[in-house]
Amino acid sequence: MPKSDPVLTRETRKRATATMETLGDALARLTKEGELYEKLPDNKVRCYACGHRCLILDGHDGICRVRFNRGGTLFVPYNYFGALQCDPIEKKPFFHALPGTLAMSFGMLGCDLHCGYCQNWFTSQALRDPMSTAPAMPMTAGQFVRLAVEKGADTVTSTYNEPLITSEWAVEVFREARKHGLHTSYVSNGNGTEEVLDYIKPWVDFYKVDLKGFDDKDYRQLGGQLDNVLKTIEMLHRKGFWLEIVTLFIPGFNDGEDEMRQIAKFLVGISPDIPWHCTAFHPDYKMQDRDYTSRRTIIRACEIGTEEGLRYCYAGNLPGGVGAWENTRCPKCDETLIERSGFMVHSYRLTDSGACPKCGTAIAGCWDAAKTRAAVGGLRAFDRLPRAVRPRS
Repeated sequence: MPKSDPVLTRETRKRATATMETLGDALARLTKEGELYEKLPDNKVRCYACGHRCLILDGHDGICRVRFNRGGTLFVPYNYFGALQCDPIEKKPFFHALPGTLAMSFGMLGCDLHCGYCQNWFTSQALRDPMSTAPAMPMTAGQFVRLAVEKGADTVTSTYNEPLITSEWAVEVFREARKHGLHTSYVSNGNGTEEVLDYIKPWVDFYKVDLKGFDDKDYRQLGGQLDNVLKTIEMLHRKGFWLEIVTLFIPGFNDGEDEMRQIAKFLVGISPDIPWHCTAFHPDYKMQDRDYTSRRTIIRACEIGTEEGLRYCYAGNLPGGVGAWENTRCPKCDETLIERSGFMVHSYRLTDSGACPKCGTAIAGCWDAAKTRAAVGGLRAFDRLPRAVRPRS
């Protein structure tokens, strides 16, 4: 598990804490009354935005620190962004949703978990970690969507913090996005409730869940419960979201073959068509006490997923180093249909109806051949890609 925080000087921590308090004051003004809650006696409220279902007393915050009760009213984040970036949709990662196109991503601040290896901790751990003090940038939903259109994005994505806890704002953004013909997506830890999934269902097209392992004890150390995430994944599929799963395999934490097999069996039990992204860890945040995930570990996870019956398993965070495990192949004839390296799509051979051109097998996903072919032909935005992190073999 994560090692202790690095030692900070008293003056550094004092300044960081003061900055966090100033940020908290600013966020308190960038709010509106929430919709995902119930009023209770004595000015208490019950929040339904995430699986914690916080009972929040008057004057207190929820576990996420950004949804709070004042006078029996739940206030929630509104009208700001903590991070913005336009990326290939493969970076989210979605491999079966408009491949090759761009996603304009946004995040707010806060999270309902506290993973020690979080690569977005500057936004997700705001108001919890004094060193995490990403600014709140006031901006309307309309301004953001216009920016997405200008950048040539086909999808807008709520990510960088936990989108479930800021769902009221995401829905407002997505309403505006739909007016411009854009698709919408969540990149989430999957710690949901039926109430929040029903609330966002009319407005969210694609949903990625970060399934962090298959051990409840480990999940509780991250601030969640495995059973609730598994139930959320089942609900997402049943309710008709396009669903993809990511597991970041961390040496000594969740990289045993038995755990890999349990995850694969669970996903196959829901649908063998769910894409499973097996991604490599690199040291980050508080978890810098272990090495990069090996190439062999990630490939073995994909092999196990395939052995258990998953039709689409992908190796991530090792661009160009995992052979065909970055590509989409036909589960029936093994024809290569989408060839990739990292976030770049090199070729796209699906038919207009989303089928294998060789044997006619329908490939599960959300396809738009015209958009993908145009994007692949122009290689839009790939010159802006950050340098890939390359874990060791």
